[in-house]
Parts: sequence; structure tokens; C-alpha cells
Amino acid sequence: MTFEDWYTTEFYVRQEYIESLEDARTLVPNYPRALINGYDGNNTAPITFVPKRRYRLRIICMSVNNWFKFRIPGHKMTVIEADGVESMPLEVDGLSMGPGQRYSVIVTAHKSDEFNYLYNVTSYSPVLLRDAGFKPLVYTGLVKYRDGAPVKTIPAPSDEHLVWPEETAMQVADKQTRLPADRRIELNVNKFIDKHHVLLNALSSSLYKPVLVPTLYTALSMGDLAKNSSVYGPQTNAYVLKHLEVVEIVINNPIGDDHTFHFHGHNVQVIETGPYGNSSTDNRKPVAHQQSELWPMWRDTVQVRAYGFIRVRFRADNPGVWFLHCHLAIHMYNGLAVVFVEAPDVLQQRQSVPEAMVEMCKRQGILTQGNGAGNQGFDLSGLPPAIYLPS
Repeated sequence: MTFEDWYTTEFYVRQEYIESLEDARTLVPNYPRALINGYDGNNTAPITFVPKRRYRLRIICMSVNNWFKFRIPGHKMTVIEADGVESMPLEVDGLSMGPGQRYSVIVTAHKSDEFNYLYNVTSYSPVLLRDAGFKPLVYTGLVKYRDGAPVKTIPAPSDEHLVWPEETAMQVADKQTRLPADRRIELNVNKFIDKHHVLLNALSSSLYKPVLVPTLYTALSMGDLAKNSSVYGPQTNAYVLKHLEVVEIVINNPIGDDHTFHFHGHNVQVIETGPYGNSSTDNRKPVAHQQSELWPMWRDTVQVRAYGFIRVRFRADNPGVWFLHCHLAIHMYNGLAVVFVEAPDVLQQRQSVPEAMVEMCKRQGILTQGNGAGNQGFDLSGLPPAIYLPS
């Protein structure tokens, strides 16, 4: 099953319009609808169950901004996979998924086809919930055991009384224990309202912005200097990683927006989540402090709650240039991202860019050698200035 938010205007068209406004506060909100398996809300075809059979449901949250919750009242789910990584079985009442997250669950059908049931899908935005004009969208679909069978309604307890798959509660199926960290990188989510009242987000002191030379080309063409993060330009928020070191990433989120962060090139081991910052600012409950279990779960997209933090680890065993970004399209577009340049010395020995790709870049006027500005050494003249958020 796929879940996605659907807007009446394409993202980049709307962003260009927002940036053209003298005062973004005059913007008319564009609230989304939800698509389930590509169909508008309640128009999705039924899920068909045969009594006594076990079903694997693969659930994919394809949204750009909204979170989704999924339940089949009257049925338990057992999580067996997250983001393509098999997990130890974990029984839950439903799934709470941020943009980019994926799960597989096992659902056992009832023994009788006496009744049909309804599944519930709720689409909501932790950001837009603060806007009085937006309410969560609630959809239902048929779980069909038999044509014409009556639908059995199940009373719905509040979400606080249901079990959801907390990332620290999941355990990886291959029973790998915690990696010992060699290095720690701490990243802070920042936001700033500019003079046009447009919200900007950063995962460090500056917004991520593309430079003149793609970072992969710089890593391959700058020789030993590729191990110095300065050659990539401050706009990339680049961190250079040593080959095979275990890197611990801590993402602190002291603001009132939830995020999902997606790691390219790696799954990461979820070690710990907890509170960070002052949640009483928005009258929110503090994020619960939770340590991972004996065999921490590995995945590539993690939730970082408002006024919370997450701590993850991975081994730098995949030389390349890898993006870490918020999976909310608006946040990624505005610069909530960093780049990991992983083992550039090893990368230069093992890989090269195909000539066809180099030619394609040249036809588009994209530079393919040099530092972030296309120059040698640390000369970054020609780059547009980095955008730093006020401290």
C-alpha cells in the first residue's frame, strides 16, 4: 500500500510563487488531500482477506510533507521489516509513518468470513496542525472477507492507548549489537524567518545550496585536498569521513516541527531518542527518553520529533558522496541538509565517472573538475555567498 499527499499545484511552481511574494504571510494556504494506492482517499479498492491466511502488507509513505497513520481495527499487525531491513517480530496496533518511511507487517486474517472490516488511514501534518484551517484527513477502506458481509465496526481508542512501532523498540533480525563509535558529529536543526517571512531551515549554521562543481566530481578530482572539507564550499555543509570509521550522528531538534531524516548510502543503527529543548513553548509533552534494545534496528529514514533528538551510528564502509536531508520537501528545498564525503582517498582509487556522464554535464554547462567553485586549491571565488542563519 502506498500513501501520499496530493496538492493541486506542483511543488516547484508553488515555491517560485512563494519566493516572488513581498510578504509570504499573504500566501493563501494550499492544503493537500491524500492518495491511497494512487486513488483519492476513500476510492481505493478493498483489501481482500481469506479467513485464516497470513498476509504481508508492504506499506510505503511516499508523501512530501504529511505523516500517515494506518490501522486495521480488530486486527493486530506484526512488524517484520523497516526501510528494507528485516526486523525481529514486533506486535503493534498500527503504523505511524513520516515521509519516506517504509514497513512490512504480517496480518493474520480472522477464522470466519462472517464480517468485513474497515481500515483507517489518517493523513496529517505536525506543522500544519498549528494552522486552524487544516485538520487531519481521515479515510476508511474496506477489508473484504466476503461479498455482502456486514461491516463490523470496532470502537477506536485514542492513539495514546495504542502500540506504535517506536524505532528504539525495534530490533534487527540479524542480531547485530551496537557499534562502538569512533567519532561523533552533532547536528542542530535551526530555523529562521527571513525578511519576506519565508521559513528557512538548516542542519548546521548555513543552508545547504548546490555549488558550481558537483561534490562527487570535487572528491574525485582534488587529490589529497579532497580530504579537507573546505574545498567543497561552505554551501555544501560537507563532512569528510575516514574509511571504515564508525560515525555517531546526533540530530538535535529544539524547534516545534517534526522531521524525518533520510540517509543516502547507508542504513543507520538507531541508538537513542529523547527530549531536547523546551517543549513547553508549544504546550507539548516532552519526548520520551528511550534507549535501543540489545540489537538496535537499522534503517535509512528516522523520525526526529519536535523538541527531541536522535542518536544513530554507521560504519563508513561505502566510499562516495552521500546526502543527509530532511524528507519534507519544503525543508529540503530550503536547505535542511548536509553532505558526507566518505573516504575520498579510497573513492579516487576505486571509482571514476563514466565519460557519458561527464559529457552530459558539459552539455548542461556543469563543471566537472576542481573545488566547489571549479578552481584549484582553496580558491572559492565565483561561488555565491553562503547563507548563514542568525545565531
